[in-house]
Amino acid sequence: MSYERHAPPLPDRAPKTWRQRWPLYWQLVRGDRPVGILLLLWPTWWALWLAADGVPPLGTLLIFTAGVWLTRSAGCVINDYNDRWLDPHVERTKARPLATGAVSPREALGLFAVMMLVAFGLVLLTNRLTVALSVAAALLAATYPLLKRYTYLPQVYLGVAFGWGIPMAFAAVQGSVPPIAWLLFLGNLLWTTGYDTWYAMVDREDDLRVGSKSTAILFGDADLIAQGVIYAGFFCAMWLVGARAGFGIHYQAALGVALAVVAVQFWMARRRDRAGCFRAFLANQWVGLVVFVGIAGHYALG
Repeated sequence: MSYERHAPPLPDRAPKTWRQRWPLYWQLVRGDRPVGILLLLWPTWWALWLAADGVPPLGTLLIFTAGVWLTRSAGCVINDYNDRWLDPHVERTKARPLATGAVSPREALGLFAVMMLVAFGLVLLTNRLTVALSVAAALLAATYPLLKRYTYLPQVYLGVAFGWGIPMAFAAVQGSVPPIAWLLFLGNLLWTTGYDTWYAMVDREDDLRVGSKSTAILFGDADLIAQGVIYAGFFCAMWLVGARAGFGIHYQAALGVALAVVAVQFWMARRRDRAGCFRAFLANQWVGLVVFVGIAGHYALG
């Protein structure tokens, strides 16, 4: 099925003043949907606590926390910019500001540039290695939206993009990126692939219709089996992180709770319906929180 490859025109009655347009920009950066921020924030905090062997320096914590919000928001903007031809044809995304034409492509690019520049300014407060890694992070954020046009693995690429804060966190705290950082990065990559596949399963019918690609389409009828393998890999990687770091019962208990939450996700998505798959996706914010509590609890309680 073909569709017009041009941005939708701005509505004749599009809001003109800043006060009127602010809600549109807030919606564009997903300020009204903070789950995505949490999914990026928890792994970053895992890495900061692990790298610092406890509570990280306050300045570093603030830099990375603000950086998470900025880069995730900027990623949403550039994603909508690249998908402005697709989103009007997808049920879940057809009301987004760029899809409706309420915000122009030029405005979106300007907003993306401003947020990425502010994020880069924050990184300049760290060290040279972290700055170098941030360049790769910017490239990942900018190129991720193109993957769904050419490959069935955009969820894997998102795992790389969302996990890049892990080596950056170690670089900022320790001045190097040790092997355990890459093991944590692998665990997060698998976790991100898993939860974003739930998300892709929500849009599978629409994506098939408009020609977009995803792991949900790639896995087909074997999607739940593939998800089981992905999440099993995630828990294996996180168990190895704990073993290498010398984590004890608090962390192991947290992994057990996280495993229970994931089991509930499979129950939610068992019928592969849109609502169930979306609830499964949302539940991953609790997985990230529980793992963080396990890591922080180890250092706080010994």
